[in-house]
Amino acid sequence: MTLLERLGRKAELKAEEKSIFAGRTAKVQSDSYQKVKNTIHRRIVDEMSAEHQQNLDAGLSRKEVETIISGYVERALEDNPLAIPRSERKRLVTDICDEMLGLGPIEPLLKDSTVTEIMVNGPKSIYVERMGKLQKTDAQFQDTAHLMTVVDKIVTPLGRHIDEASPLVDARLKDGSRVNIIIPPLALNGPCITIRKFSQTPLSVENLISFGTLSEEMAIFLRACIKARLNIMVSGGTGSGKTTTLNVLSSFIPADERIVTIEDAAELRLEQPHTVSLEARPANIEGKGAVTIRDLVKNSLRMRPDRIIVGEVRGGEALDMLQAMNTGHDGSLTTTHANSPRDVLSRLETMVLMSGLDLPVKAIRDQIASALDLIIHQSRIQDGSRKITYITEVQQLEGNVIVLQDLFRFKPQGFDDNGKCIGTYEATGLQPQFLSKFKARGVEIPKNLFETPVDSMAWDGD
Repeated sequence: MTLLERLGRKAELKAEEKSIFAGRTAKVQSDSYQKVKNTIHRRIVDEMSAEHQQNLDAGLSRKEVETIISGYVERALEDNPLAIPRSERKRLVTDICDEMLGLGPIEPLLKDSTVTEIMVNGPKSIYVERMGKLQKTDAQFQDTAHLMTVVDKIVTPLGRHIDEASPLVDARLKDGSRVNIIIPPLALNGPCITIRKFSQTPLSVENLISFGTLSEEMAIFLRACIKARLNIMVSGGTGSGKTTTLNVLSSFIPADERIVTIEDAAELRLEQPHTVSLEARPANIEGKGAVTIRDLVKNSLRMRPDRIIVGEVRGGEALDMLQAMNTGHDGSLTTTHANSPRDVLSRLETMVLMSGLDLPVKAIRDQIASALDLIIHQSRIQDGSRKITYITEVQQLEGNVIVLQDLFRFKPQGFDDNGKCIGTYEATGLQPQFLSKFKARGVEIPKNLFETPVDSMAWDGD
């Protein structure tokens, strides 16, 4: 080995040692910060006067709470002012406020508008989804007990419970974000929390068009379908954007109609003034008191609804939903998991059979064909974007097969240099048979709506 090579190797080793040392130093500093933060937090809780505690419980603004906490932090650091540099004290106040008022380490992620999903896989592993891609974060809980404290903060206000006897629960946050929690012994890595966040401001159809979820022509058609009171089912896989699309479709409903929404965990945000929101209830610790989606669908029929919106059908409630659509409750909306429009029909058959009634397959298919008018199928593309890939009409039953007819579809054409999906939204050129319902309701659409293809473009994948 030459002298030049030895010098180069020596420089590489020094750089590697420096990197390792910097990493260890950062870890020591992080551990030291956490230790000081935990100590001060406990001291604040112990010393906080009853008056201040009442003020916190009374719903003070975040700024007022930070002022109170800041005073406690300054007094707590008087004995050891070097424990936390002054530049870090603002961060310390914010973190302690998050612990006392929010959900601890994941509170900043909840406030981050770029984060759409938060996944806690035990106390030391937290992932987020940004722009459709998963990323690991530096956030951590102290230990399993700390994580379980946050779990209790989520479920207790909702009247839910979670323990070894009932180790999983569906819940929601104050902003409507959906939460799923599963703990040991079912979760081997420790308590797991999955939070599906929703935008603070509901997305509009213009947002979906700009994101490339659908074309302007498709939006015009779907708005007309809602006004014409067609029965619509939104299908797709997990995370494909079904609930977001359902929210946007619901915004087209006239403000003078009475709407009843039924969900497992309330997520829909309707702006119409005459909206009644119903939420299913799980069984209590004794296994009693459960109120299912099916119970709520049955009850909604006695509430004089103009529209019934079910967040998702996944069981025997599918039969009651079809019955409602067939008995004068036109314009009903719902979602379901499926891989294609044709798969929706197979899933509906299976779910109807889950109701416990021994119905002939032909009778079930006849119910589906007469109840459903339209299937909107949505997919999550490889680049993380969500697109409505099919708008399909449900026609009559011919023999033993329900006839489907695609009206619009997305035709992918590959990916650009940045990995973004390229494709076109096209009308198939076929006109739906339910246009007579448009005329009966006085709903007009452009004559060439089903003829003009949409120009090819590269979506940004948002």
